[in-house]
Amino acid sequence: MKIKRIGIDLAKHVFQVHGVDEAEQVVVRKRLTRSQMLRFFVQVEPTLIGMEACGSAHYWARELLKMGHTVKLIPPQYVKP
Repeated sequence: MKIKRIGIDLAKHVFQVHGVDEAEQVVVRKRLTRSQMLRFFVQVEPTLIGMEACGSAHYWARELLKMGHTVKLIPPQYVKP
């Protein structure tokens, strides 16, 4: 399974992860807790990850960058609810 792009909805305790492949077909749709987050992304090949810029987004971006992923933080006004 080759994931082209992943979107993460950050929250306090549970995060939603949504990934698509080259054909824009959904290949990953998961609900992760804080403790599962890094374990999940260690297993994923480096890819583009987008998330809303918020208080904890910078921490998660730094951790994902260490794993080789490309992270884009999106201003809240451009994030679709």
